[in-house]
Amino acid sequence: MTTVVELEKVSKVAPKRFRVEDFRKMTEAGILTEESGWEIIDGYLIDKMSIGSNHAGTVKLLGEMLRDLTRNKALVSVQDPIHIDDYNEPEPDIALLKRRSDFYKKGHPLPQDVLLLIEVSNSTIEYDREIKRMLYAKAEIVEFWLVNLQDNTVEVYSQPKNGNYRLARILESGEAIEATAVENLKLQIDEILGL
Repeated sequence: MTTVVELEKVSKVAPKRFRVEDFRKMTEAGILTEESGWEIIDGYLIDKMSIGSNHAGTVKLLGEMLRDLTRNKALVSVQDPIHIDDYNEPEPDIALLKRRSDFYKKGHPLPQDVLLLIEVSNSTIEYDREIKRMLYAKAEIVEFWLVNLQDNTVEVYSQPKNGNYRLARILESGEAIEATAVENLKLQIDEILGL
C-alpha cells in the first residue's frame, strides 16, 4: 500500500552573489588564493578547471605567436582578469588589449580596452560557448575566438549587438583566421592547433 504524505513547504535557499569588490577582499584576506584558480562570473565564484597539457601548450603557443605578430600594436595578456562590471571579472586564456603606458597597473582592462578575447577549450567547451560567449557579447567585446581542442576548430564570434554576436563562423584545418580589430593579424588554424 502506498501512503502519500504532504511535506511542509521548504523555504528556498538562494546562493549568494558576490561583487567583484567582495571577491578581491576575499583574495586579499587569504580566503581565496590566486593559485586556486577562481574567477567571478555573474556574481558567482567559479572554480576554474585544472588545465591539461594540450590546453596549456596551446595557450603558450598562441601567446608566443600573438606577441610576435602584434608587436607595438597590442598587448598580449594571458589568463589575467578583464573587469566587465560589478559582478563579472573573467580571466580569459588570452586577451589582446589596447596598449597603455602603465600596462594596466592602475586597474584591470575594461571591455573597451579589449581587441580580441580567446578561450582555449577542451573540457569546458559548452560553458565557454554559452556562458562566456554571451558574457563577452553583452559586454560588447568586439571579437571572441573559441579554440575547440576536441574538434580541432576555431569558432569566431564578432559584431556584438543586443547581448549576442551577429556573426559566427567555424574554421577548420587548412583555413586562416584574421582578427577584425588588429590590423594584419592573420593566423593559420593548423598553426594555432599545432597540426
